[in-house]
Amino acid sequence: QVQLAESGGGLVQAGGSLRLSCAASGIRFSINTMGWSRQAPGKQRELVASINIGGSTNYVDSVKGRFTISRDNTKNTVYLQMNSLKPEDTAVYYCHTMYRSPTYWGQGTQVTVSS
Repeated sequence: QVQLAESGGGLVQAGGSLRLSCAASGIRFSINTMGWSRQAPGKQRELVASINIGGSTNYVDSVKGRFTISRDNTKNTVYLQMNSLKPEDTAVYYCHTMYRSPTYWGQGTQVTVSS
């Protein structure tokens, strides 16, 4: 059974930091590109960051320089370090696999940034 379990969300003031974690089980984690996406109320889900099996990363322009995605294959875990948070970062954040079929998604974790 595949499970992606996010944690680390919460309420933070603007300018603050949070670190999201996503522990994977039931998949060969090390061969999967992993992503973090987010969905704010009334908006489409957007891909925020991704990391491939070699460790190369990509970010949406709005988070470049503030967010860092990383992975630990020994722990089957992907992280999203979020610094200098802004109210517009408020959303439900999901981790997921990428480029393989089927794709797997976690249940999401709420991040709320107050101004």
